[in-house]
Amino acid sequence: MSKNSENIFIEPWVKEEDWDEKVFSNIHTPSYVVSIEKLENNLKILNQVEKRTGAHILMALKGFSMFSTFYLAKKYISGSEASSVDEARLGYEEFGKENHVFSPSYTEENIKQYIKYADHLVFNSFSQWNRFKKEIKNSKKKVSCGLRVNVEHSEVETSMYDPSSPNSHFGVTKAFFQEDNLEGLDGLHFHNLCELNADALERTIKVFEDKFGTFLPQMKWVNFGGGHHITRSDYDVDLLCNLINSFKKRYPHLTVYLEPGEAIALNAGVLIASVVDIFKNQSNIAVLDVSATTHMPDVLEMPYLPTIIGAKPASSDWGVKYRLVGPSCLTGDVVGEYCFPKELEVGQKLVFLNMAIYTMVKNNTFNGVPLPNISILDKNNKIKVIKKFGYKDFKNRLS
Repeated sequence: MSKNSENIFIEPWVKEEDWDEKVFSNIHTPSYVVSIEKLENNLKILNQVEKRTGAHILMALKGFSMFSTFYLAKKYISGSEASSVDEARLGYEEFGKENHVFSPSYTEENIKQYIKYADHLVFNSFSQWNRFKKEIKNSKKKVSCGLRVNVEHSEVETSMYDPSSPNSHFGVTKAFFQEDNLEGLDGLHFHNLCELNADALERTIKVFEDKFGTFLPQMKWVNFGGGHHITRSDYDVDLLCNLINSFKKRYPHLTVYLEPGEAIALNAGVLIASVVDIFKNQSNIAVLDVSATTHMPDVLEMPYLPTIIGAKPASSDWGVKYRLVGPSCLTGDVVGEYCFPKELEVGQKLVFLNMAIYTMVKNNTFNGVPLPNISILDKNNKIKVIKKFGYKDFKNRLS
């Protein structure tokens, strides 16, 4: 990502010309809409990486769990990756191919569920491995186990998204690696990227091999983790394939896994909003029926400024400036400040881009704000509502 003058991230790879705003003119808002065509285009790119390298690509469910589209995903990639029992069960029931799990918090209670659903388990520490390796060994179901390592090599600017940040709780560092405690472990897993190109992986692989390469001859697989923006227009797919193939030449006995979360549905979905009120304070304020804090929380967590069709960041010396805010009672429920070519109107629809990833999986019902519908846009530009939410969804999360 890049930053504007206010230190807010923007997404330069998100292009509004890739969408026809007119398609959404009659849709009920708020609504997430995922394009089947754009999703499949992403999956075809990932499938080509699998074919060119023999690597196995996994859908990281933490980024995109729209299981009504799994029928399509499992045609092109090898499986799914989970970080909780519920995600593991979803992958097991709805994806039905390879099902990998990483968790820093296995317990006596949940380990039995993980074994039931997963065929690969990655442990975050030797203490967790020591605690549960007997359970794995005695299980009737064969599960391949691995260990996450911390390469202590940072490529990510934002610390909250950097698994290699100082004192990170993810993975075993070289200083605490127990090389005499590897019996029963089939693989090593590292993950230190976020929305990055293949050059970052190239640097990381070198560090990984320098620190942990001596243990690879006794392994069966290596997981390169996530954060690979493979389906982004400027991503160097050739370099990625060369890196994987070169690695496999050095270690021909190893299976390579990647688990790109965002790349699966990058730029494949939108969030449609309506303007419900317009008034003035020190600036023009437009109240929407979508919320940053409930519908797209990464806007506040990153923070970043999502792309809106027909709008520009407010730093632009252009058009009419508005502060876009959500419907909740949180003062900080602010999407951001934008300029539009003309004055907004109540009832006008706004199309937020790149809203398939880390939105549906992270949204919430704070303040009773309604969850958006979930819809698909088919290849004939027809919109079909897959899921509607209501009062029961809000109430059933409470007691």
